[in-house]
Amino acid sequence: MNFFDQVKQLTKDMVAIESIVRKDSGESNVAKYIYDFYQSLDYFKEHPDQVVLQKTINDPIDRHNCISLVRGTKGNSNKTIILLGHIDTVGVDDYHDFKDIAFDADALLEKFKQIKVSDKVREDIESGNYLFGRGSLDMKSGVAGHMAIMDYFSKHPEELDGNLVHVGECDEEDNSHGIISALSVFDEWKEKFNLEYIAAINADYSIPNDQDNESRNVYLGTIGKLLPGFYVYGKETHVGEAFGGLDPNQIMAEITKQMNLNTDLCDEAQNEVTIPPMGLKQSDTKVGYTVQTALSAYGYFNYFTHAMSPKQVMDNVKQVAIRSFDQVIDDINANYKKFCQLKGLDYEPRPWKTRVYTFQELYDEVEKAKGPEFTEAYEKFTQDLHQEEHDLDLRLFSNRVIEWIWDHWVDDKSPAIIIYFGSIYSAPIEITGKDEGEKKLVQAVKESIELVQKDYDKKIYTKYFYPFISDSSFMKIDDDEEGLKALEKNMPSWGSKYIHPTEAVKKINVPVINMGTIGYDGHKVTERVDMEYTFRVIPEMLYHTLKKLLG
Repeated sequence: MNFFDQVKQLTKDMVAIESIVRKDSGESNVAKYIYDFYQSLDYFKEHPDQVVLQKTINDPIDRHNCISLVRGTKGNSNKTIILLGHIDTVGVDDYHDFKDIAFDADALLEKFKQIKVSDKVREDIESGNYLFGRGSLDMKSGVAGHMAIMDYFSKHPEELDGNLVHVGECDEEDNSHGIISALSVFDEWKEKFNLEYIAAINADYSIPNDQDNESRNVYLGTIGKLLPGFYVYGKETHVGEAFGGLDPNQIMAEITKQMNLNTDLCDEAQNEVTIPPMGLKQSDTKVGYTVQTALSAYGYFNYFTHAMSPKQVMDNVKQVAIRSFDQVIDDINANYKKFCQLKGLDYEPRPWKTRVYTFQELYDEVEKAKGPEFTEAYEKFTQDLHQEEHDLDLRLFSNRVIEWIWDHWVDDKSPAIIIYFGSIYSAPIEITGKDEGEKKLVQAVKESIELVQKDYDKKIYTKYFYPFISDSSFMKIDDDEEGLKALEKNMPSWGSKYIHPTEAVKKINVPVINMGTIGYDGHKVTERVDMEYTFRVIPEMLYHTLKKLLG
């Protein structure tokens, strides 16, 4: 069975449709392409209620998912597997003067033949086994593979004792409105068609192992992510009185020093270790130039997890904040003491004291002091902010909420750090074989790998955690109530701009694997997908896995 030609053509067609996240109508255009593809199939002409073009929910952008269902006829099983993949891409400004062909696979290939590229890229061009273009690897080729599988089983439903649901979802690269919206359709179809969801299979991209470019991986689970943020209030001063204030940038710099690439903060499970935290933004809030130091500064950090709960992450970053504040005070006093000696002045330590709040602690302290007057004003402010500035970035929204509390409700304005979660939660999913369903899924995957390995010369391995953020995280949630409460209470955007769809996820709650595309340079100019593995091997492996689970 060979899906190569069909997957290649579907990939090229979808790559050619510009679908940069949050830009114009591109994401909807790809969803409509998938919808039209399914509508052209005889199966969906006979079952038109089993394919929908879904407009996303609570989304300031007008965009869509395409969701389809093929029901097997081999038996009476209601077991159902969800196939998922995203249809949006990152931007193309990095293509500079040839970004007009960023979505044209053939034109890009010719362009790279003409310009200077790395030896590895040149080697891949000459091999003839790579398709270039924004979205080729991440991850329209994965969606194309799922479409080919759905096409096949729509023509051969007698091979399935169970059902397949496929979703091509938008907005994976930003705030996951697509998959969060799709959860409502999954739940609706669960009742309407009597479906029992048993697993989800994502086709998101990966790259070969760092030390083994010939290897390929299938992932039994996925990494999680949180975005802890630090909002720092200092004490302003004129630079001519440098020791008279406390620079929030100095504290933020120390936090970055203690957070960035700190392997003590890595999470480990199943003998696999996360990448350590990394800063994604650091800035003060000062507008324009003056010789006064900044009033406040902020930064936020990517924090990957395998088993840690949001509460554990919040506890970790609070300790970082305390150590950083202590260190800055020690450094300032040490320098001030030397300065006094140079000037012949009497030395007295500066008055600064370490003061760190989680957002929950700040809120609770103000609520205790101000009562219902604060809580009612807080609810009104956050709701109004969301309504009036609907497109405000989620991370900046959090900062605005903290600023409002500090400016209007905090009486003690001495320097402080407020730590919080600034973005959506991607939950880690760990497959341990703890129940019969997980055991069957893992066994089916490993047996399918053995089947395709006979006709493929590169070694395919299984690993436990897909190493990049993906919409797989919305298929299951394992955190306890304490962990989820720490997430809710420490998100300034919670309840007004964002709510993690915990209950909707729990209605699905299936183990997830990533059997996806492979190639090089995702999110880079030379993004390219390995056609042999992605267009032939992966669909065949997926076919065998589905047959073993639903055959």
